[in-house]
Amino acid sequence: MEGEADVVVGSCSKPCGPLGEYLIPDYILKPDVQQVIVDHAPRCPVVVFINSRSGGQLGSSLIKTYRELLNEAQVFDLSEEAPDKVLHRLYVNLERLKMEGDILAVQIWRTLRLIVAGGDGTASWLLGVVSDLKLSHPPPVATVPLGTGNNLPFSFGWGKKNPSTDQEAVKSFLGLVKHAKEIKIDSWHIILRMRVPKEGPCDPIAPLELPHSLHAFHRVSSDDSLNMEGYHTFRGGFWNYFSMGMDAEVSYAFHSERKRNPEKFKNQLTNQGTYAKLGLKQGWFCASLSQPSSRNLAQLAKVKVMKRPGSHWEELQIHHSIRSIVCLNLPSFSGGLNPWGMPGTRRAADREFTAPFVDDGLIEVVGFRDAWHGLVLLAPNGHGTRIAQAHRIRFEFHKGAADHTFMRVDGEPWKQPLPTDDDTVVVEISHLGQVAMLANEPCRSQSVNDPSLPSPAHDSHSDDKEDATEEDEDEFEDGRRKFGAADTFKLPDEIDIAHLS
Repeated sequence: MEGEADVVVGSCSKPCGPLGEYLIPDYILKPDVQQVIVDHAPRCPVVVFINSRSGGQLGSSLIKTYRELLNEAQVFDLSEEAPDKVLHRLYVNLERLKMEGDILAVQIWRTLRLIVAGGDGTASWLLGVVSDLKLSHPPPVATVPLGTGNNLPFSFGWGKKNPSTDQEAVKSFLGLVKHAKEIKIDSWHIILRMRVPKEGPCDPIAPLELPHSLHAFHRVSSDDSLNMEGYHTFRGGFWNYFSMGMDAEVSYAFHSERKRNPEKFKNQLTNQGTYAKLGLKQGWFCASLSQPSSRNLAQLAKVKVMKRPGSHWEELQIHHSIRSIVCLNLPSFSGGLNPWGMPGTRRAADREFTAPFVDDGLIEVVGFRDAWHGLVLLAPNGHGTRIAQAHRIRFEFHKGAADHTFMRVDGEPWKQPLPTDDDTVVVEISHLGQVAMLANEPCRSQSVNDPSLPSPAHDSHSDDKEDATEEDEDEFEDGRRKFGAADTFKLPDEIDIAHLS
């Protein structure tokens, strides 16, 4: 295809000027539009998804600017149309045009890049959709930071401050997207199995108002130990982190306050200040005095890991002082901090660990005692308590002193009811494939395949073929085959997208 002529069949609602290299003709985006001749195929065609309610008024301003510069039909407001419908329609049309011999469709299919503007929850929503569509050539994704933490954009060099929305700023960003390199990152599947309570201590957010990335899934295998009446399974995915404990509780308080008083959360600086105040108010800086021991992770859950594909489950001994645990995929947490750090060889406890590569099929498990422990991350070489690197991890909750805990997935928190009788709540996280991100410099995320970095002490386990054969008997096998994104990874009509980070 390299020797194809520049003149191709197409149509475009805007003249091909300096931004013509990003424009996608109408007939590619809209199946019912007639084809016409265009002079040049775009070098870097983009489809843009923007959460118009993120970043105060920034989301709406960004939509306006992108639509002024590009074809309006290639810029989508996520509050109006979900990305699964958009991408399904686009790729069905691309496949049809490719079969008809359309050269431009082949070129756009090969070079398409996606841009998503919003918080980490919005970005994860799109990544889940791309993963579940199982495209033969999935497009890489660039992220625009419009949330509070913005860990995903920060991990890949796109910054963590909310951007300017004028035309020059958008043109500059598009230029960076054009030259950005692709980097694969691991996708992590999460399954939550529980008996759904009819009522519980979850106000002001209703009981079981789970993150948008978790979806009900009712196919339960016959040999599942929890295959009984009243139990439900929720599944989803994440690309940054899953956390449980004190940090998730502060995040939950923030989201609850924002739900009560949305008018007070109009800019990033105000949001961050409110977040810090809530952390102080929750008492996590003196957790050993203000928080009961029943909130310690060792009291709440039995934690098991599978360190390599096909290996046996091992139970972790969590220190009694740990009150928060983070399962981390990227080197950015709570607005740019790196809880795992860079393990050395001086301490015997660190010798089994490697650097936090984003594509090695392993997730880093880190613990914290209190908020003061978290402040260690601000110091050079600071890190939390390294607990494990694992291919899969399982939390099993049984009846204990606490009736709830707090959990968070990629910035989206919830208050999780815990068993009050002989029931069991299970959360299992496992590796499931990879997605392609676009990285700008400086990029904090490191690939295990980067020849400039020292080789890790273990083999990479990110191959999907290894995942498929890792266990002969897996009670969650049916639920692990997809994230649920392409079918159900969309916001219900009653959900306000403003509450998506």
